[in-house]
Amino acid sequence: MTAEKIASFYDTLPPMREPGQVFDSRHYVPVPDDWYLAVSDIKGSTAAVETGHHSDVNFAAAAMIAALNNLCGSIPYQFSGDGAVALVPPEHAKAARRSLAQTRRFAKQEFKLDLRVGLAPLHELTARGTEVLVGRYEPAPSSAYAVFLGDGVELMESSVKGRADGALAKLAMIGDGDDDGEPPDLTGLSCRWTPLKSTRGQMVALVIRGADYGALHMELTKLAGVPALNATSLESLQARWPPKGLVREAKARKRRTPLALMTLLVALETLVAYVFVKYKLRLGSFDAETYRRDVMRGAVDFARSGESLALVFDCPSDRVEVIRNYLEERFQRRELHYGMHVSDHAVMTCLVTSATDNEHVHFIDGGDGGYTTAATQMKAQIKNA
Repeated sequence: MTAEKIASFYDTLPPMREPGQVFDSRHYVPVPDDWYLAVSDIKGSTAAVETGHHSDVNFAAAAMIAALNNLCGSIPYQFSGDGAVALVPPEHAKAARRSLAQTRRFAKQEFKLDLRVGLAPLHELTARGTEVLVGRYEPAPSSAYAVFLGDGVELMESSVKGRADGALAKLAMIGDGDDDGEPPDLTGLSCRWTPLKSTRGQMVALVIRGADYGALHMELTKLAGVPALNATSLESLQARWPPKGLVREAKARKRRTPLALMTLLVALETLVAYVFVKYKLRLGSFDAETYRRDVMRGAVDFARSGESLALVFDCPSDRVEVIRNYLEERFQRRELHYGMHVSDHAVMTCLVTSATDNEHVHFIDGGDGGYTTAATQMKAQIKNA
Protein backbone atom coordinates (compact mmCIF):
# COMPACT_ATOMS: atom_id res chain seq x y z
CA MET A 1 0.00 0.00 0.00
CA THR A 2 1.19 3.54 -0.64
CA ALA A 3 1.65 5.95 2.25
CA GLU A 4 -1.42 7.87 1.12
CA LYS A 5 -3.60 4.76 1.14
CA ILE A 6 -2.28 3.61 4.49
CA ALA A 7 -3.01 7.00 6.02
CA SER A 8 -6.64 6.84 4.94
CA PHE A 9 -7.48 3.13 5.18
CA TYR A 10 -9.68 3.57 8.26
CA ASP A 11 -11.62 6.50 6.78
CA THR A 12 -12.49 4.44 3.73
CA LEU A 13 -13.86 1.44 5.65
CA PRO A 14 -17.59 0.93 5.09
CA PRO A 15 -19.21 1.94 8.39
CA MET A 16 -21.27 -0.46 10.48
CA ARG A 17 -24.56 1.20 11.43
CA GLU A 18 -26.16 -1.50 13.59
CA PRO A 19 -24.74 -3.34 16.63
CA GLY A 20 -25.43 -6.69 14.99
CA GLN A 21 -22.91 -5.93 12.25
CA VAL A 22 -20.15 -5.69 14.85
CA PHE A 23 -20.38 -9.46 15.30
CA ASP A 24 -19.80 -10.19 11.61
CA SER A 25 -16.11 -10.62 10.85
CA ARG A 26 -16.69 -9.62 7.23
CA HIS A 27 -16.84 -6.00 8.40
CA TYR A 28 -13.26 -6.09 9.72
CA VAL A 29 -9.93 -5.69 7.91
CA PRO A 30 -6.34 -6.39 9.00
CA VAL A 31 -4.42 -3.36 10.20
CA PRO A 32 -1.46 -2.51 7.92
CA ASP A 33 1.75 -3.97 9.35
CA ASP A 34 3.56 -0.65 9.55
CA TRP A 35 0.89 1.03 11.66
CA TYR A 36 1.37 1.18 15.43
CA LEU A 37 -0.86 -0.01 18.26
CA ALA A 38 -1.10 2.28 21.29
CA VAL A 39 -2.62 1.13 24.57
CA SER A 40 -3.15 2.71 27.96
CA ASP A 41 -4.25 1.40 31.33
CA ILE A 42 -4.56 3.01 34.74
CA LYS A 43 -2.66 1.07 37.36
CA GLY A 44 -4.71 0.84 40.55
CA SER A 45 -7.93 1.93 38.85
CA THR A 46 -10.01 -0.30 41.13
CA ALA A 47 -8.70 1.49 44.22
CA ALA A 48 -9.23 4.87 42.57
CA VAL A 49 -12.84 3.96 41.77
CA GLU A 50 -13.44 2.73 45.32
CA THR A 51 -12.28 6.08 46.70
CA GLY A 52 -14.67 8.03 44.46
CA HIS A 53 -12.34 9.04 41.63
CA HIS A 54 -14.13 7.17 38.85
CA SER A 55 -14.68 10.33 36.78
CA ASP A 56 -10.95 11.14 36.97
CA VAL A 57 -10.20 7.58 35.81
CA ASN A 58 -12.52 7.95 32.81
CA PHE A 59 -11.06 11.34 31.96
CA ALA A 60 -7.46 10.14 32.12
CA ALA A 61 -8.32 7.11 29.96
CA ALA A 62 -9.99 9.30 27.34
CA ALA A 63 -7.02 11.70 27.45
CA MET A 64 -4.89 9.26 25.45
CA ILE A 65 -7.52 9.21 22.71
CA ALA A 66 -7.76 13.01 22.67
CA ALA A 67 -3.99 13.47 22.52
CA LEU A 68 -3.48 11.00 19.66
CA ASN A 69 -6.54 12.17 17.78
CA ASN A 70 -5.33 15.77 17.92
CA LEU A 71 -1.90 14.63 16.73
CA CYS A 72 -2.90 12.27 13.93
CA GLY A 73 -6.38 13.31 12.84
CA SER A 74 -8.94 10.60 12.21
CA ILE A 75 -7.65 7.35 13.72
CA PRO A 76 -9.27 4.17 15.06
CA TYR A 77 -9.69 4.17 18.83
CA GLN A 78 -11.68 2.52 21.59
CA PHE A 79 -12.46 3.54 25.17
CA SER A 80 -12.68 0.99 27.99
CA GLY A 81 -13.32 3.03 31.12
CA ASP A 82 -9.87 2.78 32.72
CA GLY A 83 -7.86 2.52 29.52
CA ALA A 84 -7.92 2.95 25.77
CA VAL A 85 -6.67 1.49 22.49
CA ALA A 86 -5.71 3.41 19.35
CA LEU A 87 -3.99 2.85 16.02
CA VAL A 88 -1.32 5.31 14.90
CA PRO A 89 -0.10 5.84 11.30
CA PRO A 90 3.64 5.20 10.85
CA GLU A 91 4.44 8.82 10.01
CA HIS A 92 3.21 9.86 13.47
CA ALA A 93 4.90 7.10 15.49
CA LYS A 94 7.74 9.21 16.90
CA ALA A 95 5.45 12.09 17.84
CA ALA A 96 2.95 9.62 19.30
CA ARG A 97 5.56 8.36 21.76
CA ARG A 98 6.09 11.92 22.93
CA SER A 99 2.33 12.53 23.15
CA LEU A 100 1.80 9.36 25.21
CA ALA A 101 4.57 10.37 27.60
CA GLN A 102 3.02 13.82 27.98
CA THR A 103 -0.39 12.31 28.68
CA ARG A 104 1.07 9.98 31.30
CA ARG A 105 2.59 12.98 33.08
CA PHE A 106 -0.71 14.88 32.84
CA ALA A 107 -2.59 12.02 34.55
CA LYS A 108 0.00 11.86 37.32
CA GLN A 109 0.25 15.60 37.95
CA GLU A 110 -3.42 16.48 37.73
CA PHE A 111 -5.15 13.37 39.09
CA LYS A 112 -2.39 11.37 40.83
CA LEU A 113 -3.16 8.43 38.54
CA ASP A 114 -0.52 6.03 37.21
CA LEU A 115 -1.30 5.81 33.50
CA ARG A 116 0.61 2.98 31.83
CA VAL A 117 1.13 3.55 28.12
CA GLY A 118 2.74 1.56 25.33
CA LEU A 119 3.30 1.76 21.57
CA ALA A 120 4.49 -0.98 19.20
CA PRO A 121 4.36 -1.64 15.44
CA LEU A 122 1.80 -4.12 14.21
CA HIS A 123 4.44 -6.29 12.57
CA GLU A 124 5.79 -7.13 16.04
CA LEU A 125 2.38 -8.51 16.98
CA THR A 126 1.91 -10.47 13.76
CA ALA A 127 5.42 -11.89 14.17
CA ARG A 128 4.20 -13.33 17.46
CA GLY A 129 1.34 -15.15 15.76
CA THR A 130 -1.39 -12.71 16.76
CA GLU A 131 -3.58 -10.51 14.62
CA VAL A 132 -5.37 -7.19 14.92
CA LEU A 133 -8.40 -6.49 12.76
CA VAL A 134 -10.40 -3.29 12.92
CA GLY A 135 -13.89 -2.22 11.93
CA ARG A 136 -15.57 1.18 11.84
CA TYR A 137 -18.74 1.40 13.94
CA GLU A 138 -20.81 4.49 13.22
CA PRO A 139 -24.11 4.54 15.13
CA ALA A 140 -24.62 8.20 14.14
CA PRO A 141 -23.10 10.41 11.42
CA SER A 142 -21.31 12.45 14.08
CA SER A 143 -19.89 9.45 15.91
CA ALA A 144 -17.51 6.84 14.53
CA TYR A 145 -15.21 4.68 16.59
CA ALA A 146 -13.30 1.45 16.21
CA VAL A 147 -14.08 -2.11 17.19
CA PHE A 148 -11.36 -4.75 17.17
CA LEU A 149 -11.01 -8.46 16.49
CA GLY A 150 -8.06 -10.74 17.05
CA ASP A 151 -5.77 -11.48 19.97
CA GLY A 152 -3.13 -8.85 19.27
CA VAL A 153 -4.73 -6.09 21.37
CA GLU A 154 -4.95 -8.34 24.41
CA LEU A 155 -1.33 -9.45 24.05
CA MET A 156 -0.23 -5.82 23.87
CA GLU A 157 -2.32 -4.79 26.88
CA SER A 158 -1.11 -7.72 28.98
CA SER A 159 2.50 -7.06 28.03
CA VAL A 160 2.33 -3.38 28.96
CA LYS A 161 0.91 -4.46 32.34
CA GLY A 162 3.89 -6.79 32.79
CA ARG A 163 1.90 -10.01 32.52
CA ALA A 164 2.80 -11.45 29.13
CA ASP A 165 5.60 -10.91 26.62
CA GLY A 166 8.57 -9.18 28.29
CA ALA A 167 10.32 -8.46 25.01
CA LEU A 168 7.19 -6.82 23.61
CA ALA A 169 6.76 -4.82 26.82
CA LYS A 170 10.33 -3.53 26.50
CA LEU A 171 9.78 -2.63 22.84
CA ALA A 172 6.49 -0.84 23.63
CA MET A 173 7.79 0.99 26.68
CA ILE A 174 7.47 4.77 26.72
CA GLY A 175 10.47 6.07 28.66
CA ASP A 176 10.92 9.29 30.60
CA GLY A 177 13.21 10.44 27.80
CA ASP A 178 10.22 10.48 25.42
CA ASP A 179 8.65 13.28 27.47
CA ASP A 180 9.73 16.75 26.36
CA GLY A 181 7.99 18.46 29.28
CA GLU A 182 5.33 20.15 27.14
CA PRO A 183 1.64 19.78 28.05
CA PRO A 184 -0.29 17.28 25.90
CA ASP A 185 -2.79 18.67 23.39
CA LEU A 186 -6.13 17.60 24.89
CA THR A 187 -8.25 20.06 22.95
CA GLY A 188 -11.90 18.98 22.88
CA LEU A 189 -11.78 16.76 25.96
CA SER A 190 -14.59 17.62 28.37
CA CYS A 191 -17.30 16.30 30.69
CA ARG A 192 -20.10 18.86 30.64
CA TRP A 193 -23.22 16.70 30.82
CA THR A 194 -24.81 15.68 34.08
CA PRO A 195 -24.61 12.00 35.06
CA LEU A 196 -27.09 10.06 32.96
CA LYS A 197 -29.85 9.03 35.34
CA SER A 198 -31.55 5.78 34.47
CA THR A 199 -35.00 6.30 32.99
CA ARG A 200 -35.88 2.59 33.00
CA GLY A 201 -34.58 1.52 36.40
CA GLN A 202 -30.84 0.79 36.57
CA MET A 203 -27.71 1.28 34.50
CA VAL A 204 -25.99 -2.05 33.90
CA ALA A 205 -22.32 -2.31 32.95
CA LEU A 206 -21.20 -5.69 31.61
CA VAL A 207 -17.82 -7.09 30.60
CA ILE A 208 -18.09 -10.57 29.07
CA ARG A 209 -15.67 -13.06 27.59
CA GLY A 210 -16.02 -16.39 25.83
CA ALA A 211 -19.45 -16.36 24.19
CA ASP A 212 -21.01 -16.10 20.75
CA TYR A 213 -21.38 -12.36 21.14
CA GLY A 214 -23.89 -11.85 18.36
CA ALA A 215 -26.32 -14.37 19.81
CA LEU A 216 -25.58 -13.16 23.34
CA HIS A 217 -26.29 -9.53 22.45
CA MET A 218 -29.66 -10.49 20.98
CA GLU A 219 -30.51 -12.62 24.03
CA LEU A 220 -29.59 -9.82 26.45
CA THR A 221 -31.77 -7.40 24.51
CA LYS A 222 -34.65 -9.85 24.74
CA LEU A 223 -34.13 -10.48 28.46
CA ALA A 224 -33.96 -6.75 29.18
CA GLY A 225 -37.19 -6.23 27.27
CA VAL A 226 -35.92 -3.06 25.58
CA PRO A 227 -35.67 -2.05 21.91
CA ALA A 228 -31.88 -1.68 22.15
CA LEU A 229 -29.11 -1.98 24.73
CA ASN A 230 -28.22 1.69 25.08
CA ALA A 231 -27.53 4.04 27.95
CA THR A 232 -28.75 7.40 26.70
CA SER A 233 -32.12 8.98 26.06
CA LEU A 234 -33.24 12.56 25.52
CA GLU A 235 -34.77 12.46 28.98
CA SER A 236 -31.49 11.43 30.65
CA LEU A 237 -29.29 13.73 28.56
CA GLN A 238 -29.33 16.96 30.56
CA ALA A 239 -26.89 19.83 30.94
CA ARG A 240 -26.20 21.76 34.13
CA TRP A 241 -24.17 24.80 35.04
CA PRO A 242 -21.61 24.84 36.35
CA PRO A 243 -20.79 21.30 35.19
CA LYS A 244 -19.22 18.92 37.69
CA GLY A 245 -16.28 18.48 35.35
CA LEU A 246 -15.51 22.19 35.08
CA VAL A 247 -12.10 22.10 36.78
CA ARG A 248 -11.25 18.78 35.14
CA GLU A 249 -11.75 20.30 31.70
CA ALA A 250 -9.79 23.39 32.70
CA LYS A 251 -6.85 21.19 33.74
CA ALA A 252 -6.91 19.50 30.33
CA ARG A 253 -6.98 22.78 28.42
CA LYS A 254 -4.77 25.08 30.46
CA ARG A 255 -1.38 24.06 29.03
CA ARG A 256 0.70 27.13 30.07
CA THR A 257 -2.29 29.21 31.17
CA PRO A 258 -2.87 29.63 34.94
CA LEU A 259 -5.53 27.19 36.12
CA ALA A 260 -7.66 29.93 37.70
CA LEU A 261 -7.85 31.85 34.42
CA MET A 262 -8.61 28.75 32.35
CA THR A 263 -11.30 27.73 34.85
CA LEU A 264 -12.93 31.12 34.34
CA LEU A 265 -12.76 30.79 30.55
CA VAL A 266 -14.24 27.29 30.63
CA ALA A 267 -16.94 28.52 33.01
CA LEU A 268 -17.96 31.19 30.51
CA GLU A 269 -17.90 28.73 27.59
CA THR A 270 -19.96 26.17 29.45
CA LEU A 271 -22.46 28.83 30.51
CA VAL A 272 -23.05 29.74 26.87
CA ALA A 273 -23.35 26.05 25.95
CA TYR A 274 -25.77 25.47 28.81
CA VAL A 275 -28.02 28.33 27.66
CA PHE A 276 -28.04 26.98 24.09
CA VAL A 277 -29.00 23.48 25.23
CA LYS A 278 -31.55 24.56 27.82
CA TYR A 279 -33.39 26.89 25.47
CA LYS A 280 -32.82 24.82 22.30
CA LEU A 281 -31.17 27.70 20.45
CA ARG A 282 -29.60 27.84 17.01
CA LEU A 283 -26.64 29.80 15.70
CA GLY A 284 -25.53 29.41 12.10
CA SER A 285 -25.08 25.72 11.36
CA PHE A 286 -25.31 24.77 15.05
CA ASP A 287 -28.67 23.58 16.34
CA ALA A 288 -28.56 22.67 20.05
CA GLU A 289 -31.44 20.18 19.86
CA THR A 290 -29.98 18.41 16.82
CA TYR A 291 -26.67 18.23 18.65
CA ARG A 292 -28.35 16.68 21.70
CA ARG A 293 -30.08 14.08 19.55
CA ASP A 294 -26.79 13.21 17.85
CA VAL A 295 -25.15 12.77 21.25
CA MET A 296 -27.93 10.39 22.26
CA ARG A 297 -27.70 8.33 19.07
CA GLY A 298 -23.92 8.15 18.87
CA ALA A 299 -22.83 7.75 22.50
CA VAL A 300 -20.12 5.10 22.92
CA ASP A 301 -21.83 2.61 25.23
CA PHE A 302 -20.55 -0.48 23.42
CA ALA A 303 -17.05 -1.87 22.93
CA ARG A 304 -15.62 -4.98 21.33
CA SER A 305 -11.94 -5.74 21.58
CA GLY A 306 -10.82 -9.22 20.59
CA GLU A 307 -11.94 -11.66 23.25
CA SER A 308 -14.13 -9.29 25.27
CA LEU A 309 -17.45 -7.49 24.91
CA ALA A 310 -18.34 -4.48 27.07
CA LEU A 311 -21.76 -2.84 27.35
CA VAL A 312 -23.48 -0.13 29.36
CA PHE A 313 -27.24 0.05 29.07
CA ASP A 314 -30.34 1.36 30.81
CA CYS A 315 -32.31 -1.65 32.09
CA PRO A 316 -35.72 -2.05 33.75
CA SER A 317 -35.20 -2.80 37.45
CA ASP A 318 -37.18 -6.03 37.35
CA ARG A 319 -34.95 -7.41 34.57
CA VAL A 320 -31.59 -6.83 36.23
CA GLU A 321 -31.62 -10.05 38.25
CA VAL A 322 -33.01 -11.94 35.27
CA ILE A 323 -29.92 -10.93 33.30
CA ARG A 324 -27.59 -11.68 36.20
CA ASN A 325 -29.10 -15.15 36.67
CA TYR A 326 -28.84 -15.88 32.95
CA LEU A 327 -25.16 -14.95 32.87
CA GLU A 328 -24.46 -16.85 36.08
CA GLU A 329 -26.06 -20.00 34.69
CA ARG A 330 -23.93 -19.77 31.58
CA PHE A 331 -20.85 -19.17 33.73
CA GLN A 332 -21.62 -22.26 35.80
CA ARG A 333 -21.88 -24.23 32.56
CA ARG A 334 -18.41 -22.86 31.66
CA GLU A 335 -19.76 -21.11 28.58
CA LEU A 336 -18.51 -17.63 29.48
CA HIS A 337 -17.00 -15.37 32.13
CA TYR A 338 -18.57 -12.08 33.09
CA GLY A 339 -18.57 -9.11 35.43
CA MET A 340 -21.64 -7.00 36.14
CA HIS A 341 -22.01 -3.65 37.87
CA VAL A 342 -25.32 -1.93 38.58
CA SER A 343 -25.84 1.76 39.34
CA ASP A 344 -28.61 4.32 39.08
CA HIS A 345 -26.62 6.37 36.57
CA ALA A 346 -23.91 6.39 33.91
CA VAL A 347 -21.21 9.00 33.26
CA MET A 348 -20.05 10.54 30.02
CA THR A 349 -16.68 11.91 28.93
CA CYS A 350 -16.66 13.78 25.63
CA LEU A 351 -14.27 14.51 22.78
CA VAL A 352 -15.69 17.38 20.76
CA THR A 353 -13.55 18.15 17.73
CA SER A 354 -16.13 20.54 16.30
CA ALA A 355 -19.69 20.96 17.54
CA THR A 356 -20.63 23.13 14.55
CA ASP A 357 -19.24 20.60 12.04
CA ASN A 358 -20.93 17.71 13.87
CA GLU A 359 -17.68 16.05 14.95
CA HIS A 360 -18.07 14.75 18.48
CA VAL A 361 -17.78 11.43 20.32
CA HIS A 362 -19.09 10.69 23.81
CA PHE A 363 -17.66 7.87 25.93
CA ILE A 364 -19.98 6.25 28.47
CA ASP A 365 -19.15 4.22 31.56
CA GLY A 366 -21.39 2.86 34.27
CA GLY A 367 -21.70 5.07 37.33
CA ASP A 368 -19.21 4.58 40.17
CA GLY A 369 -16.71 2.80 37.93
CA GLY A 370 -18.93 0.40 36.01
CA TYR A 371 -16.44 -1.04 33.52
CA THR A 372 -13.59 -1.18 36.04
CA THR A 373 -15.67 -3.00 38.63
CA ALA A 374 -17.19 -5.39 36.09
CA ALA A 375 -13.78 -6.19 34.59
CA THR A 376 -12.35 -6.87 38.07
CA GLN A 377 -15.16 -9.34 38.76
CA MET A 378 -14.62 -11.09 35.43
CA LYS A 379 -10.88 -11.39 36.01
CA ALA A 380 -11.54 -12.92 39.43
CA GLN A 381 -13.83 -15.50 37.80
CA ILE A 382 -11.16 -16.42 35.29
CA LYS A 383 -8.46 -16.66 37.94
CA ASN A 384 -10.56 -18.81 40.25
CA ALA A 385 -11.63 -21.06 37.39
